[in-house]
Amino acid sequence: MSQKSEKTGVVISNKMQKSIVVAVEWQVRHGLYGKTERRTSTFMVHDEDNAAKIGDTVEIVETRPLSRRKRWALKRVVRQAVQV
Repeated sequence: MSQKSEKTGVVISNKMQKSIVVAVEWQVRHGLYGKTERRTSTFMVHDEDNAAKIGDTVEIVETRPLSRRKRWALKRVVRQAVQV
C-alpha cells in the first residue's frame, strides 16, 4: 500500500460549502543563477465540518477523487488565523 502524500499550506478561500482552497508554497533553486525562488500551488480541499477559515495554516492529505478538481482532504488545522 502506498503512502498518502501530506502537505501544509494556508487557506485562501472558504466561500464554498465543505470545500476550501489551500495555497502550498515551496522553494526551488533557479537552474542557471542559483537564486532560490518561491513557488505556489493551490489545491481544492474537502472540509467536511467547515472548520477552516481564511488565513488558517492547515495540513492536507491526499485522497480519492471527490470531484473534478478535489483530490485532497483536510487533516487538521495547525494554527488559526489572528482575528483582527
